[in-house]
Amino acid sequence: MAYSTPQVHPTRISDDVTAEDNAENAAQGPEMLAAIDMGSNSFHMVVARLVHGEIRTLEKMGEKVQLGAGLDQYNRLTEVAQERALECLSRFAQRLQGMPPEAVQVVGTNALRVARNAHQFMSRAEEVLGYPVEIIAGREEARLIYLGVSHTLSDDSGRRLVIDIGGGSTEFIIGQRFEPQELESLHMGCVSFRNRYFPDGKITRRQMDRAVTHAEQELLNIRRHYRSVGWQSTVGSSGTIKAIASVLATLKITDGTITRSGMQELRKRLVDMGKTDKLGDLGVRSDRQSIFPGGFAILMGAFQSLGIESMTFADGALREGLLYDIVGRIRHEDVRERTISALQERYHVDQAHGAAVEATAVAAWEQVADHWGLRTATDEEVLRWACRLHEIGLTISHSQYHKHGAYLLRYSDLPGFSQQFQRDLATLVRGHRRKFAAAIFEGLDPEDTARLRRLCVLVRLAVLLQHPRNLEPPPEFRLKPGNDTLTVSFADGWLDDRPLTLADLKNERDYLARQDFTLKINPD
Repeated sequence: MAYSTPQVHPTRISDDVTAEDNAENAAQGPEMLAAIDMGSNSFHMVVARLVHGEIRTLEKMGEKVQLGAGLDQYNRLTEVAQERALECLSRFAQRLQGMPPEAVQVVGTNALRVARNAHQFMSRAEEVLGYPVEIIAGREEARLIYLGVSHTLSDDSGRRLVIDIGGGSTEFIIGQRFEPQELESLHMGCVSFRNRYFPDGKITRRQMDRAVTHAEQELLNIRRHYRSVGWQSTVGSSGTIKAIASVLATLKITDGTITRSGMQELRKRLVDMGKTDKLGDLGVRSDRQSIFPGGFAILMGAFQSLGIESMTFADGALREGLLYDIVGRIRHEDVRERTISALQERYHVDQAHGAAVEATAVAAWEQVADHWGLRTATDEEVLRWACRLHEIGLTISHSQYHKHGAYLLRYSDLPGFSQQFQRDLATLVRGHRRKFAAAIFEGLDPEDTARLRRLCVLVRLAVLLQHPRNLEPPPEFRLKPGNDTLTVSFADGWLDDRPLTLADLKNERDYLARQDFTLKINPD
């Protein structure tokens, strides 16, 4: 999806950060970082400074946008909801001025995962922000939430259960220190529960019981496994959980710790109160009152289903996790690299051959990137990783293995990857051999189609030149790109010694010609 790249301006040195600090940061990466979490209920932004490798939060902003409530009966975002969201993003955009693209992450969660017109909204959001917008899968959301929470807690050695109740989904993570071990995202949230069980603002015993039972039913899929893994402490990280802790303290039921007995007492009081508009007397903000009972029911169901006795609250959440994810990439501790390596191991990919194909593809990319508009870190990354994984489908079957590989990459849970990036990876793997058909790029935006089509040609050429599987370095070749043409030239006599490679190139020329792409071979 296209977006405009903002101009980069020097960042002012603040009173508490020395020029030496900034010199060191320059070597480490961008000084200013920002993350935006477009949740189903609220949009949040955090702006931070990177000093000596540590994140110092400068500013937090949040608005109740209720994007999830803007889904119509066909799961399409209404124009009113989109305008509400875009107005919020326009205010956020003012704070992002001058930050380089690699220092900003903007993600959408459950509402955009569900919305059928999500890509239309994302195009508008990118135009407002000037930065790319990505939709992340539920388990990737859970990983980032845990990353944010774990960096705000003491570095203890025991396992912890982290729960985050959002507007449309609730994440459950078991982890130790900074490493998540179990990740799950369940399709229930405070907005969806509000709409289903408390739409008129009334809190009845019957509706509360039904909502809690629904939450327990959703948890049945993970209950036995999570309880068998176990944990030593439980932490909540969402605004809903923070509000519940605050109400418990206001009522002097607990000191702010969320306990099972405290939850049971609060349940009775909510039913006795009977209406959400009375929650202001307990200190619940007006913009949270309507969703409070739904979020409470989800947490009550979690306490009962998972046998939780007490829970504390932590400030870290998805947006903080995004910041630490940015820092990891800056430090070359990219979780995506670990994911690619894990996939290679799990599916027994020939890593040496993949590396040879990668080296050849990058040698080709260097020659055409500027002319074809591919000189971005994202284009290089997707090219490299597609080359490493192009044979992943062989684990399933040799026949049509490029299609099997594309399916695995498109629909697997891949830590660190957005849904769009997985789609791009799958597209390149799907199109790296055999027919170069229009179906490979079906459903993509025109700009994405043009970009991936050119990257696909580079992967195909690299695979072809490494067809002998002799693990040789990339051959000496020159590429001359046109809009829909590519001339490849080899040293005199090189192709004469490799008749099979010449035959492959001629076959490839025929494949590409069927999609109006011209491959010229010199000498032919």
